[in-house]
Amino acid sequence: MSCLGNLLWFLFGGFISGLSWCLAGVLWCITIIGIPVGTQCFKFAALSFFPFGKEVTYGGGAGSLLLNILWLIISGLPLAAEHTALGLILCITIIGIPFGLQQFKLAKLALMPFGATVQ
Repeated sequence: MSCLGNLLWFLFGGFISGLSWCLAGVLWCITIIGIPVGTQCFKFAALSFFPFGKEVTYGGGAGSLLLNILWLIISGLPLAAEHTALGLILCITIIGIPFGLQQFKLAKLALMPFGATVQ
């Protein structure tokens, strides 16, 4: 199911979501200080392209909290708003509910990406 789900996801919205994470990563990598943040964006772009069969666990310490606050102000809110809007649109139909739930998972990740690990 996860292979078919990932294929359908990529065709019907995952490509756009992944490109958003890649764009955020490129913008962060323009500055020298933002390169670690940009590489984290590229890791989550891979998750955004193919999210089925993967779980996100949250943890981290004070460093993650500080980076999450900086991230939220600069890039987190637009990405979370995009994922939430796409999730609401997908949840309108019964067939789109699993895809909408994946968008909500990515919206939560867009708010707090540092300290999160993908399993």
